[in-house]
Amino acid sequence: MNDLSNYRKSYEKSELLESNITEDPINLFNRWFHEAEEFGSDSEVNAMSLATIGLDGFPKARVVLLKKFTEEGFIFYTNYNSEKGKAIAENPHVCLSFFWQSMERQVIIKGIAKKIDPNSSDVYFESRPDGSKMGAIVSEQSEVIPSRDFLEKKLKVLENDFDGKVMLRPDNWGGFLVTPLEVEFWQGRPNRLHDRIRYKSKSDFTWEIDRLSP
Repeated sequence: MNDLSNYRKSYEKSELLESNITEDPINLFNRWFHEAEEFGSDSEVNAMSLATIGLDGFPKARVVLLKKFTEEGFIFYTNYNSEKGKAIAENPHVCLSFFWQSMERQVIIKGIAKKIDPNSSDVYFESRPDGSKMGAIVSEQSEVIPSRDFLEKKLKVLENDFDGKVMLRPDNWGGFLVTPLEVEFWQGRPNRLHDRIRYKSKSDFTWEIDRLSP
């Protein structure tokens, strides 16, 4: 048995007070994101956990990369036929979470996912390195395959056929926009009395802001 009960960390780097927040969560997220870039040591500040409800009824979380965020929400890209793509097609209610350990901060976003327009997916796909484009074309994401060698051979065939040609985005690959309904900002504090500020979307497109007990 591995007993982890003695693992301890005191969170003392910052605080999250009502006097220092914004009227909407996107502006606060923007501030935190760039502070994590500038002052943090996390290697991929755009890494986030995406939780979906699978076709089997179980929740599942996996790490994906945030590629854009605007006032509308948060965009990531994937294979639409993947496990998460099929889950979103069945139930678009998702959760995103960021954990910037170096800043002792977490952001949790509940929202609705929908496909972005194909032209925007085309633009992003064209910006990717050739190797990443090939990977998206070759991989039937989440499907069972016989071996690693099977995948490598498929890639080799594509590399031989490519020979400098333009690679177009597969129809089953593209972006999702997650429109936030609720955003919670968590700042670690001493004695486990952490700061938690929650934004909830209102029908008039403003935000209800509450402090939650840690």
